[in-house]
Amino acid sequence: MGDSPSVVVASTTTLFLVLAVASVGYLVALVVPFLRGRPRPAGDASRFDWHVIVPCLNEAAVIGETLTRLRELFPGAHLWIVDDASDDDTASLVARHRRSDRRIHLVRRELPGARTGKGDALNAAYRALVASLPAGTSHDRVVIGVFDADGIPAPGCLDVVASPHLLGDPSVDAVQIEVRMRNRDERRPLADSGRFRNLIARSLVRMQDIEFRAAVPAIQAGRSFTGTVSLGGNGQFVRLAALQALDDAPERGGPWHNSLLDDYELALHLALAGRTVAFTRDTWVEQEGLWSARRLLVQRTRWSQGTMQCGRHLRTVWRSRRLSVPGRMEITYSLLQPWLQLLVSLVCPALLVVAVGHLAGRSGGSLIGGGTTRGGLLLGYLLLAVVQFGMWGPLYRAKCEQGQGFWRSAGWGFAYTAYVWCYSLATWRALGRHLRGHGTWSKTRRNAEIAPPRARTTAPDPARAR
Repeated sequence: MGDSPSVVVASTTTLFLVLAVASVGYLVALVVPFLRGRPRPAGDASRFDWHVIVPCLNEAAVIGETLTRLRELFPGAHLWIVDDASDDDTASLVARHRRSDRRIHLVRRELPGARTGKGDALNAAYRALVASLPAGTSHDRVVIGVFDADGIPAPGCLDVVASPHLLGDPSVDAVQIEVRMRNRDERRPLADSGRFRNLIARSLVRMQDIEFRAAVPAIQAGRSFTGTVSLGGNGQFVRLAALQALDDAPERGGPWHNSLLDDYELALHLALAGRTVAFTRDTWVEQEGLWSARRLLVQRTRWSQGTMQCGRHLRTVWRSRRLSVPGRMEITYSLLQPWLQLLVSLVCPALLVVAVGHLAGRSGGSLIGGGTTRGGLLLGYLLLAVVQFGMWGPLYRAKCEQGQGFWRSAGWGFAYTAYVWCYSLATWRALGRHLRGHGTWSKTRRNAEIAPPRARTTAPDPARAR
């Protein structure tokens, strides 16, 4: 074998350095506009007619509070609550609110036609909403928002969405607002459990807040340049005119398709139709972060499988004349994410074991260039596996939680690294479901559904400082 480094070690080192530099370079390109972003002037919500859809399946634990808060914050909006054949008191709670407020509408879906996916539930509300509009209504003026059953928006949310650079601009067809975890500061989410379980639980919530308030906004800032901003399941707003332009399949009955990632799929179809989607951090919606690893796994499995399902649109994406080349590349990269995660989770540990085995098999003084090879390999792993994810802890502190200490944010960064790498578990689980043809919606249970009353999180004032 000689004294030169083995081909395996050298190849592994080169591979990881290339991947690491490319990944970190990509993240730097995202971070710069994220850090430079500044609030912009709000607009006038009264210029639009607002309709908010809230799909519900067994949401009795949270829907009452959500209706109360939405009515307080959106007094002039129509609220369309879709009961997707719930087994609990969701429908009766909504009906009780509706008796005293005619702007609350209950859309009921019954089995066996119900529980066929969130997209179908949204389409049911869409059909009822369109049928209720007076003749001559300007569809450019009608805006449809979508919120989760536990979503609490910030005060002044609609004025921000109506800003001159958002829906106040006629060329903008949809807006996604920032999502926050409202229980991110709760110290004991599990009141009846010990310190260790509470540490894990509150850390999971904090990681979700870092993801949604740092990593996702940075990605969305990058997508603003490629024209491929995505929509989320909570806090999206779309002009009715844009939705009607997508409603070209009568058998589906609405603009939403029924993949397990219906929000991303809607944004994808808007982009393919030449429509513009924008993102803003100037307002937000708060939801409960999941403190259960098992329920988080269910949620992320659904998201990963939904991305796999959306891969069927790749051919259409590359044939589109309305998307720029950078836009096509960004969409392709996003849709390949689950497959890249599978590849990295399978190949990288194997390559590391092989490389370390080769290095360990050399006698200490006879490995020519071994120090350089070993250093390059470790540098590649450090950049690829730690730095590109660990950086979000300090960035999150700098942009969102300035009152926290630096060393705490560094700890968040290491925890976020582990959090992201655990995604591979959900991706492998999603692959199994995908290969077996299991594409049914698996709802994530709310914290309030399984927590004892004294452990439930009360919603703080969503207007609190960032």
